[in-house]
Amino acid sequence: MNIEQIYTGCLAQGAYYITSNGEAAIIDPLRGTRPYTDRLEKDSVKLTYIFETHFHADFVSGHLDLSKKTNAAIVYGPTANPGFEAVIAEDHQVFEIGNIKIKVLHTPGHTMESSCFLLIDENGKEVALFSGDTLFLGDVGRPDLAQKAANKTQEELAGMLYESLYNKIITLPDDIIVYPAHGAGSACGKNMMKETADTLGNQKKTNYALNQPNKGAFIKEVTKGLLSPPPYFGMNVSMNKKGYDSFDEILKTGLKSLNITEFKEVVQQTGALILDTRDNTDFAKGFIPQAINIGLNGDFAPWVGALIADVQQPILLITDIDKQEETVTRLSRVGFDHVLGYLSGGFETWERSGEQSDTIQSITADQFSREFKIGKTTVIDVRKESEYAAEHIAESYSKPLAYINNWIGTINPKEHFYLHCTGGYRSMIAASILKARGFDNFTEISGGFNAILKTRVPRTNFVCQSKTCI
Repeated sequence: MNIEQIYTGCLAQGAYYITSNGEAAIIDPLRGTRPYTDRLEKDSVKLTYIFETHFHADFVSGHLDLSKKTNAAIVYGPTANPGFEAVIAEDHQVFEIGNIKIKVLHTPGHTMESSCFLLIDENGKEVALFSGDTLFLGDVGRPDLAQKAANKTQEELAGMLYESLYNKIITLPDDIIVYPAHGAGSACGKNMMKETADTLGNQKKTNYALNQPNKGAFIKEVTKGLLSPPPYFGMNVSMNKKGYDSFDEILKTGLKSLNITEFKEVVQQTGALILDTRDNTDFAKGFIPQAINIGLNGDFAPWVGALIADVQQPILLITDIDKQEETVTRLSRVGFDHVLGYLSGGFETWERSGEQSDTIQSITADQFSREFKIGKTTVIDVRKESEYAAEHIAESYSKPLAYINNWIGTINPKEHFYLHCTGGYRSMIAASILKARGFDNFTEISGGFNAILKTRVPRTNFVCQSKTCI
């Protein structure tokens, strides 16, 4: 028997590849079948089952394409009602893969169909729990995402999650290894550990949700402090439940190479958004007007989902050389299937042609420290509210990037301001959006708060509640 965790850092997502005696199972695969089919071929095993812990909200699963290529059955837990052929398992139903078994544990709460999969080895020992979004390391799945579909309140779903965890999970042996669907950074929880596997016994000791005195306290704790889910979550659920176009076709369309004339024609005809995935420092030096920068070398897909929001949005790409396929693949994982091609040769081609370009005014933290004046300098901090609360530039204004579409209308375009995040990735995203919306009277601080910490710019953890503070 072999268990391999296939972890994708950008999405903080874990898929699982399990083999035993010539057969295999895959749990919660991402789109793009090659990582899985390559393993199957290398190990000379047959994929028997594709297990889905639930209808995912934060990514589009690869279950449909993988099933078509391998003839493996797709398995969901009780109450699931997908728009395609699948095995809807009963609670405690057992599936055999080679010499091992996987038992379905229906654990509603995060969603109604949510299920964990308990792996039983060749000797009949319960050794691993693939816990999906029911149990994370340090946290549990948020109970607010499925309210509309389940026709229940988040408190009712939290109560169901309590019953699932305390009646079916906590009762399992302490030495079982927990393999969750997500780790730190995922929007599916609020308090996840950086580790990606742990013993159930340690989670019983350290996970706040598994240490509540009663059901009421559990409901209060797991529903406290939940941020609004990104708008693309509902669209991803729909795609996972109803089906989607083949990834191979998405890739074929997205990898269409366009010269400058063709590129401009597609923009004019379709209203496509120009998505520039280069490093933020390269983007600042020059970019196509109206382009949005979300760098590939960061939490690319979640930020695309959070800020572009509509998965039907046509997109044209500006990428580094040989990064087109990776970009289209990562976009498809969050449901953005309408990539219409990319500019051949990237931004360098555009620049050499003499076409109009734009830049972002950016300065070093040292230069900012010389320009900064208490009471006179307006600073916008686009980090998370929790980061801002921990420490920030004195009298700076907290405006998290995730909510830019809400706060951008409150900015006075005539008043100059400075813009920063932690290291420059998020502030450049914000800068590109501001530019595209007609704002030009601002300066981005290169290196962000990390660089500012090395200067004498005054800082505080006092959170100003008054608009007159800046």
